[in-house]
Amino acid sequence: MPTNGSTEARKLRSRLNHPIIDADGHWLEYGPVMREEFRRIGGDAAVEALATATDRVPSSLRMSLPERRRRRVGMEAFWSSPSENVLDRATAMLPRLMYERLDDLGIDFCVVYPTAGLGFHRMQDTRLRRAICRAYNVFTADQFRGLEDRVIPAAIIPMYTPEEAIEELEFASRQLGYRVMMVGGLMRRRVPAVAEEQPDAARFAEWYDVIGIDSDYDYDPVWEKCRALRVAPSFHNGARSILLRNSPSNFCYNHIGHFASAGHAVAKALFFGGVTRRFPDLNFAFLEGGVGWACMLYADLIGHWDKRNRQSIESTNPNKLDLAALLGYTQKYGRDAMVDAVRRGEGLEGDSNSKLTGGLEDLDDYFRCKVARKEDLRDLFVPRFYFGCEADDPVNAWAFNRRANPMGARLNALFSSDIGHFDVPDMTEVVPEAYELVEHELITADDFRDFMFTNAVRFWGEVNPDFFKGTAVEKAAAEALARPVGAPAVR
Repeated sequence: MPTNGSTEARKLRSRLNHPIIDADGHWLEYGPVMREEFRRIGGDAAVEALATATDRVPSSLRMSLPERRRRRVGMEAFWSSPSENVLDRATAMLPRLMYERLDDLGIDFCVVYPTAGLGFHRMQDTRLRRAICRAYNVFTADQFRGLEDRVIPAAIIPMYTPEEAIEELEFASRQLGYRVMMVGGLMRRRVPAVAEEQPDAARFAEWYDVIGIDSDYDYDPVWEKCRALRVAPSFHNGARSILLRNSPSNFCYNHIGHFASAGHAVAKALFFGGVTRRFPDLNFAFLEGGVGWACMLYADLIGHWDKRNRQSIESTNPNKLDLAALLGYTQKYGRDAMVDAVRRGEGLEGDSNSKLTGGLEDLDDYFRCKVARKEDLRDLFVPRFYFGCEADDPVNAWAFNRRANPMGARLNALFSSDIGHFDVPDMTEVVPEAYELVEHELITADDFRDFMFTNAVRFWGEVNPDFFKGTAVEKAAAEALARPVGAPAVR
């Protein structure tokens, strides 16, 4: 087989006493083959959906810069797949070659996500969305069949309605044997008021449904189905070329932070929606955005709860304002005009002093989480959320820094190689690059084991104890699951 010889990755792996699991590699679907297979699997609807989906991004590159500015179309990626390194290009295109090269990459087991298919489940046309997701899942299962002991793909699950999500989850799991499900988030929906009052403009006014809170739909049946199927859902959402990442001239401006932004929105929505309270045995992963945003979100959730829990906000209740005392301070320190205004009570019912509460059902923003004490926030967030981290991100160390994270928490960082994409110029360098955190003494060897192996085992294995059965890492995964969280591995 093609090989780069005895790579540094292979040498590093041979020194470790634990396997390496890649929680987020990518393959490059070959368009001509995919198109013909879609026709066979899903007929005209699947082919039409594929043409619609794959034309959207290139169309922005066919525009001139002035035209993108005129239309406010974001600059998309160009030259985004390996080219000079033809071996890596072929590896991303050919699942069997990827399988054969895993030892060369220092990887024992790899979960592979789409490239072209990353956005298929967000198509707005229901007929096309359902057709393309079904065709893609059948196509991809066939492409990776026979490689399951070391490489498995993720199914794509449309989430515009709970019903379609449940139907595809059932099909992908029971009929096709998928163990990994990439569920949709950030669904684009029309704004009802605009659709009613200005129907011609409705398609230009959208909001993004983050599925955990304030949705028009109840997604609890989806999480129930995931639990029944023993599926740990993963999100691979992006927020590129929308809202504050919509530069018509600079792809990197649009790309930097967009996975983190999308993950932040959905994780926060699930948390405030009380999903981790109602489903304490279900894990959720947010891929490719790193873990820095998650550390900030975790700290922010605690900080805001300190100031905005139901008891704390009573200190800002306008009904508790002593108007006589306020007038006394104003008479002593204020100017005449202000004294007169305060005496008349002007300005005390507006802005931040308003007594309005917006018709909320409960004044505690955390009420769905049923938080009784600060430790509940840690217990609802830390064990349930996992975060895909690329090898070259030094911020990965933050996840393991108990001194920096509130209440001594360690967040669940998942090694996510991103092989197959432009930011991995050499697949054999990914594992050694991740190990630099140990070499630079930013994390310990035990942290590295959790980053590269144990956290992935727990993410999937806690929800489905048979997830790694029949794989190359079955024995080591079973041992890791049998150890209490945080217990050292036997050396």
